[in-house]
Amino acid sequence: QVQIVEFGGGLVQPGGSLRLTCASSGIIFSLDVMGWYRQAPGEQRELVATITGTGNTNYADSVKGRFTISRDNPKNTMWLQMNSLKPEDTAVYYCNGRHGSSSYWGQGTQVTVSS
Repeated sequence: QVQIVEFGGGLVQPGGSLRLTCASSGIIFSLDVMGWYRQAPGEQRELVATITGTGNTNYADSVKGRFTISRDNPKNTMWLQMNSLKPEDTAVYYCNGRHGSSSYWGQGTQVTVSS
């Protein structure tokens, strides 16, 4: 059974940093694309960043230059380094992994940026 778990969220002051981790289990193949998404209260889920198995990355304009996505392919593990956090980054952050037509989601981790 495929399981994806995110951790590393929490409360941080504006300008601070957090590092999110996405860990997977029950997967015997390498995920094609992994990505981070977020959903703020009352808003739709939106893309934060994605990374392919070859290391190609894509970022939302709102996080470019502040967030860095990375992954360990053999372990299907992914990270999101978030620097210079802003109150508008507050959301539940979700990990996603795709392989062929299959898409796997974690349960999310809360990130709150507030003084």
